[in-house]
Amino acid sequence: MNSFINLILLVVSLPTLLLSVFVGFDLPIDVLHTTGKRLPYRTEVYLVLALILLIIGLRRSIRRWMGVGMVKQHAKFVWNQPISLERKRRVFVYNSLEALVFLSLFIAHVFLSEVAIFVSLTYLILALDSILFLVVNAKQFRVGLSSKAILVADREVILIYLNGLRKVSISQQTIYFDYLEELQLSFPLDCIEPSQKAAFFEALEGQIDRDRVLFQHTK
Repeated sequence: MNSFINLILLVVSLPTLLLSVFVGFDLPIDVLHTTGKRLPYRTEVYLVLALILLIIGLRRSIRRWMGVGMVKQHAKFVWNQPISLERKRRVFVYNSLEALVFLSLFIAHVFLSEVAIFVSLTYLILALDSILFLVVNAKQFRVGLSSKAILVADREVILIYLNGLRKVSISQQTIYFDYLEELQLSFPLDCIEPSQKAAFFEALEGQIDRDRVLFQHTK
């Protein structure tokens, strides 16, 4: 999910940056028979682009904050543990890079064009949100198992429902969950500390009907 959102942000960010290059350097736009600084409705276009970026970014942010807020309520889970040290390091690296990219885009748009103020502020908001999320929730990234679902909450939120489950299997550090009608969900096994894997699968088996669900390569 997080990769998909990043792809959408990239798709919107590239033409936005290109627009600022044309406006900032007053480059000719032959198709419209004008130049960047004479482009009509520049402010309105920047406002629309900023709103799109803000909606996409805040939607992901709200999902992140809600996921962490839910998984830290230990009483609602039969098994609940911090994510593995390896994954936590990766979350720190990726989130820091994400914030750095947003800050770079903020600086770029400020440097290129004053008209891009809405877009600049949007990137600044997204950068600060990434930093704040990491600082506030650094010790709250966890994996939780309840009677209804598995929840992984760090920079991504992965939700695996147990209803309709037919098979659980492991292949190349990924846990696969197969359901009716050929639906398959998965999450990375490295979310869980190696010392906690046995306890996780034991707790998982306790929440489902073993006569209906096949466990394959989970030992």
